Amino acid sequence: MSIEQTAISQERSQRIHQCLFRPRSIAVIGASGDPLKPGGRVLKNILEHGYAGILRPVNPKATEILGIPVCSSIAALPETPDLAIVAIPSAMVPAAVAELADRGTGATIVLTSGFGEKDAAGKAVEAKMKAIADAAGMALIGPNCSGFLTAAYKGKFAGIVPKLPGGAVDFISGSGATVDYVMECAVGRGLSFGTVINLGNSVQMGVEDLLQLHDQNYGPDCARILLLYMEAVKKPQLLLRHARSLAKKGCLLVGIKSGATAAGSRAAASHTGAMATSDTAVQALFEKAGIIRVTGREALIDVACVLQAARGRLTGNRFAIVTDAGGPGVMLADELTRGGLELPQLSEDTRAELAKILPPESSTANPIDALPSRTAEQIGAIIRVLGEFEGGRLDAVAVLTGDSGLADNAAIYRAISLAMDKSPIPVLPVLSSLTSCREKIDAFTGGGKVFFPDEVALGRTLGLIASQTLPAEELGDCRANLPGYSKEDIGRALAGKHGALDLLTVRRTLLAAGFNLPEELLVQEEKYLSENCRRLGFPLAMKVIGPLHKTDVGGVRLGINSETEALAAWSSLMAIPEARGVLLQPMIGGLEVILGASREGDFGHLLMFGLGGIHTEVLKDVRFALAPISQAEAGLLINGIRGRALLDGVRGAVGMDTAVLADFLVRLGRLVADFPEISEIDLNPVKGFGDHLLAVDARIIVEN
Repeated sequence: MSIEQTAISQERSQRIHQCLFRPRSIAVIGASGDPLKPGGRVLKNILEHGYAGILRPVNPKATEILGIPVCSSIAALPETPDLAIVAIPSAMVPAAVAELADRGTGATIVLTSGFGEKDAAGKAVEAKMKAIADAAGMALIGPNCSGFLTAAYKGKFAGIVPKLPGGAVDFISGSGATVDYVMECAVGRGLSFGTVINLGNSVQMGVEDLLQLHDQNYGPDCARILLLYMEAVKKPQLLLRHARSLAKKGCLLVGIKSGATAAGSRAAASHTGAMATSDTAVQALFEKAGIIRVTGREALIDVACVLQAARGRLTGNRFAIVTDAGGPGVMLADELTRGGLELPQLSEDTRAELAKILPPESSTANPIDALPSRTAEQIGAIIRVLGEFEGGRLDAVAVLTGDSGLADNAAIYRAISLAMDKSPIPVLPVLSSLTSCREKIDAFTGGGKVFFPDEVALGRTLGLIASQTLPAEELGDCRANLPGYSKEDIGRALAGKHGALDLLTVRRTLLAAGFNLPEELLVQEEKYLSENCRRLGFPLAMKVIGPLHKTDVGGVRLGINSETEALAAWSSLMAIPEARGVLLQPMIGGLEVILGASREGDFGHLLMFGLGGIHTEVLKDVRFALAPISQAEAGLLINGIRGRALLDGVRGAVGMDTAVLADFLVRLGRLVADFPEISEIDLNPVKGFGDHLLAVDARIIVEN
């Protein structure tokens, strides 16, 4: 059975998980006594970090390595290993993988490089190894990876092997170097790692597959924070399903998807399709899954530190600052404000209590300036007062301290550490004296606490976290009943259709989905023009029928006020190449917005919402989400555009009812989810006043 199937049975998942993370026996193929060789380094790490299972070095040229008897070959192993770690020349790897598969090995990690990352021939060899592993039901990690760190064993040959207590963070990465770079910085910040996974070339199992295993085997011994590094999203639906499942279990996910700028806007028939990119889909996927997306390793560490120090996601955006220097406090206040966060005024009772603690020349406002003369007792008391008097009004308190030389920083750090354990308000420490207080900071992190070296980076991180949405599962039901939505009628309208749909089919489809449409009449002969104009009444809009992009070819005439004007417009519109007639509509006033969707491969459909007209064409003031969406997700789309205030009406103008817009977005998401053959759709514009909103023009393209 192929490991990469999207639904691994629970029994099979437990077996793979046990072999990869808690193996009862490990064979190191290519073991060596030389710690400068991968096979020597990985064996040494496993030994030195207390692996309690059976360890079998395999090397035909040795009888004993590091005091352990050596097996001459895989065939000579006295038992079938749960896990094999392969560190031999690339030419020998396929045969070793085949032999391990024949023996029934549960999982194999190939450290060796020189395969798909090198050339096409290497990719062909990888495909053969994958086929062998799939046929045997063996999990295959790599090749070209640095190994695993788990609670049971440290099977990693490159980079550091952290020794901090606990395991606040788990890490799944498609890059070994990224793992090492992150851990080098993170350990110094106080983050402790539990399980660290590098997948190398991911020939069989990628980040999404390991996320599935993590979800299916998630338990109290797993870290609450999970970091992800991806260079490609190959199985977006698998990622979405298990990220949301983990979030429901209390796991907090932070991720990097690199390679964001490789793909630009594409040629497409709809505005939505033209504006979407591969990275747009990734961003929408992360948002729907509740993964906090960052762009670099420092930001990855900063977010993880906030989540650890705050004991989870912050529940609001109200912060207090305690500082011993004015400048850093001001810079943090500026950054929090830029991020849309609040520094609320402290109550009179709070300020009165703080005045009892601090000297008269200090400030008891927010930020609270404790002055360079602050003591450990004062810092501890300030945090205690904030917890007692502001516990229901503050979501976190940032404590900034340098090395003034006027107090014992070690004692101050101990006071902050104690407060982090006891305060009802999360405490976020900024310890800036990395040189003069390095040993004292190391003692602080050695006690299991994290810190931030830079106040502006902390402020930026808090803004990022506050702007991230909750997983879509927590934002409401995407499949709630929609009055007036008829899947059966939509199916009948679309049956047998392909390509750009005709006006009648578009209208039937949208009416069956429950959208409000203006009255309209199709005129294909000039002799019927005047009669139909009188039926609708003036003023009118006239739109050419035939060309896909009407505006681009000058195919729209607005404000037609008489039959004479209508006849003149008819002549100019019918002179446009491919014109087959005109569409008459009553003039619709009000603000314009655009709703759209485009199919993005395995990601599904990307929904788009934005202001219409120039805001779409030039300013690109749009937001995207993966379909289907709930009412709450639709609200986030609407509220996320820069021009959101225009929807409420400006300078006496009547705005748009955002509840109706949200309903339109939910219906559009349901439509493309139920009928994935719709490749692109634009409702452009949706126009009107208040709750009387109409899809004035629409385009639907079907590709089966």
